[in-house]
Amino acid sequence: MTTVINETKTARGNVAALMVALLAACVAFQLNASMLSPALVTMGNELHTDQAVIGLSQTWFFTAAALFSLFLPRLSDIVGRKKILLAMMLLMGLGSVIAAMAPDVTWLFVGRIIQGVSGPTVPLCLIMLRSAVDNPRKYGTLMGLVTAVNGGVAGVDSFVGGYFAEHFGFRSIFWLMVGLAVVATALIAVLAGESKPAAGTGMDWLGVFFIVIAVGALLTALNEGSKLVGAFSTGTLMLSIGLIVVAAAAFAAFWRTEKRAKEPMVETIHLRQRSTWAPLLTTTLAMTGIFAVINGIVPAYVQAAAPGFGVGPTEMSLMILTPYALLGWVFGPVSGRLAPVFGYTKVLRIGMLGSIAALAVIAFLGLSSLPLMIAGTALLGVMYAGTVNIMLNGLGVVLSPAGNPGFLPGMNAGAFNLGAGLSFLVLPAVLVATSALGDVKASYLTVVVVGLAITVAAFAASLLIPKPLEAEVEK
Repeated sequence: MTTVINETKTARGNVAALMVALLAACVAFQLNASMLSPALVTMGNELHTDQAVIGLSQTWFFTAAALFSLFLPRLSDIVGRKKILLAMMLLMGLGSVIAAMAPDVTWLFVGRIIQGVSGPTVPLCLIMLRSAVDNPRKYGTLMGLVTAVNGGVAGVDSFVGGYFAEHFGFRSIFWLMVGLAVVATALIAVLAGESKPAAGTGMDWLGVFFIVIAVGALLTALNEGSKLVGAFSTGTLMLSIGLIVVAAAAFAAFWRTEKRAKEPMVETIHLRQRSTWAPLLTTTLAMTGIFAVINGIVPAYVQAAAPGFGVGPTEMSLMILTPYALLGWVFGPVSGRLAPVFGYTKVLRIGMLGSIAALAVIAFLGLSSLPLMIAGTALLGVMYAGTVNIMLNGLGVVLSPAGNPGFLPGMNAGAFNLGAGLSFLVLPAVLVATSALGDVKASYLTVVVVGLAITVAAFAASLLIPKPLEAEVEK
């Protein structure tokens, strides 16, 4: 324990240097997640495959990221957070090299899955930051800055990816990722301090096995279920149901394992507490209600001909996606600064109410007016990307059990991915189901209202999250 204390003090002595390392890691990870989106068509052409297969490479990256997020933060408590973060960056770089040199789509899949090891980068960086910063106000501000990267690198990531794909081919994007991974690895090695609060504790690998199977089966079921939106298939439906059954059985086995294990991955008493399940439920519902709206529904409507606005993809990004990401980047540190003063849960609920208002503007005003659509998505950037997203990530850290600080951030990262999968399953299904009625605008109105209703449910769930008193200060 003495070693841990000394290392933590070293990290506290140069928080600015630590922030440089952590931001480099978060930017490198986020670009892995978002920079390929505008290059998917180019990737399909250069690898001689269709967009459905290329889309699967993205799906498997995010699935791998979700699964590794479940246990790597806990493992970092035991073997060392700096050590795990370094390993994640190195593997991310290796995966990028494999993807850059991929002769076919199979090797692209291999590279993307290896890159997915870096999935818990943001929660792990927040845990490292928390161990290095005692002052709640300072931690809140820095937490907001780190987490804001998770919403997109100020909106420039997609443009950089599109530019590189157009002028140099998709492989150039992966080589850029390699360079970023190398830079992040070097900065972490030099500037970050080590901490391992659970040193000497055994890792509950049997528990890890069952929770990974449970979440992996559930995410795969959602991915398969999303195929039913475009074309119903009895085989796909039965496969989805079978995967859900496997997920339920694996989670039951995980619960039994944790009750019996001498050194469990997480004690079942923690799973029953509101400080665990309430933020996880809020995260899942918020992502389900909002994620596909801003990343799929609104861009599709804005680009569509009447009753949409017939805007081109580049102009759409400048009008919709870039302001959303940029405002999230700007307001993240602001909401992080306010959280320890006004309360994490209070700032979260303000962000939730603002997100509900933004969705209402999009649904009832924005579908008829491009300026109001832009205003609604900009408000969503402030309230969701710059507030709700920041608070949910932060609560995962400050509400985690003292003896197991890596548990809740990892589970919360899984909840973000689960919510994203649900969002792209539920909302497009609503759009397809209502489009049969023949009124396109009414279909889009319905789907955004459904997203709004789910976000209202997320707000209700947020009322159950307890205050993290130790992370807050008096005004």
